[in-house]
Amino acid sequence: MKLIRALLLALVAVLPPFAHADYQPVAEPVADNVYAIVGPVGQRSPDNDGLNATFAFVVTDAGVILIDSGASRKGAEKLAAAIRKVTAKRVRWVVNTGSQDHRWLGNDYFAERGADVLALTRTAASQARYAEQHMLGLQKLLGARLDGTQPMPAMHTSDGDRASLTLGGETLELIATDAHFPGDAMVWLPRQRVAVTGDLVFVDRLLGVLPWSSVKNGQRAFQALAALQPARIVPGHGRVCDLAQAQRETGDYYDFLADTIGKAAQDMESMADTLAKYADLPQFSGLENYAGLHKANMNRAFTEYEAP
Repeated sequence: MKLIRALLLALVAVLPPFAHADYQPVAEPVADNVYAIVGPVGQRSPDNDGLNATFAFVVTDAGVILIDSGASRKGAEKLAAAIRKVTAKRVRWVVNTGSQDHRWLGNDYFAERGADVLALTRTAASQARYAEQHMLGLQKLLGARLDGTQPMPAMHTSDGDRASLTLGGETLELIATDAHFPGDAMVWLPRQRVAVTGDLVFVDRLLGVLPWSSVKNGQRAFQALAALQPARIVPGHGRVCDLAQAQRETGDYYDFLADTIGKAAQDMESMADTLAKYADLPQFSGLENYAGLHKANMNRAFTEYEAP
């Protein structure tokens, strides 16, 4: 009997984990009529259907405003199920804050069910530009769980850096950030003093500076966010937080990249020496993904500030 038990334990040890084989998002209240859906901070996977981000929705008299639609059709279905547990009202609007996959590749699912999809014009243009790249990347990560996903950029767009939108007595403002991806934006809910930042703010995990990201824009956009003095922040990744936490985990990091790494580049210091000097930053090292992202973030920030 002991031998059989030992063999079973050994078998379990080498099998893939099944305890969380089907991640189901849950909505949590943030403020009056505002809810957040906080996804896992790790990588996209078949388990989470690409929902490794934080989303929000607003329940209005005329229906639901969903902010960002997930990275796949199946992810969108999960977001819809989480919304239905809060309200029977249908999703009337989907507002996209960006063009990274988890911000908009669920648009088609909601549009089929009568929702209008809205974004800044620059956001929709960026979605179209990156669609093929994102679908190829997601195919490797999600496999068959991506089936049925059809890229559909936002069809109702607003020109300029800012737009005000009202539905069912609730007003939101779309404000351009252009930080993580070109065309990115954040949503400001003035009545509740809640900011839904898209991929401008990361908490619980280190923000990523991608080849097309802009640290300069990120620092400016975060300063604009701080000037709004939000009561609550729904970040692009991580738990709902206050401005102080967002400042510690994102704002201060943008300041480091701009004011320390960027300044070193502008002063024509050695990139290798600069990256080595700041390889260990205890104030950020506890954040998820620090080990894998910090050096690359510094490299890309240095390159951005080094450019004429």
